[in-house]
Amino acid sequence: MTIDSADGCLASRGTGSTLDAAVALFHSLSDGTRLAIVRRLAAGEARVADLVGELGLAQSTVSAHVACLRDCGLVIGRPQGRQVFYALARPELMDLLASAETLLAATGNAVALCPNYGTDAEEKS
Repeated sequence: MTIDSADGCLASRGTGSTLDAAVALFHSLSDGTRLAIVRRLAAGEARVADLVGELGLAQSTVSAHVACLRDCGLVIGRPQGRQVFYALARPELMDLLASAETLLAATGNAVALCPNYGTDAEEKS
């Protein structure tokens, strides 16, 4: 595993184990911006300009996160003229997110209160 310091995207290198791939998958979804992009693309295709407007983030930030998702095979681009329309590469991704929401509902605040990864963990660092 290596982390591309430019965009924080985790890439699996070398071993090719299923566990490494799972770690890379969950890491690619662990960023709030990337998760917001995935959720938006679940509703249909969008250009980076569309995502910038909807998410209220800088174009460079959105582009970097879309590139990470594309590199991880979660998002695909469809060129049309000078524009690229992005969409989810696999509909199974939405099944994974639905399962995560079910798990979060079942565990209540346990994950949010986790001292390592919970919502307050960044403030303590």
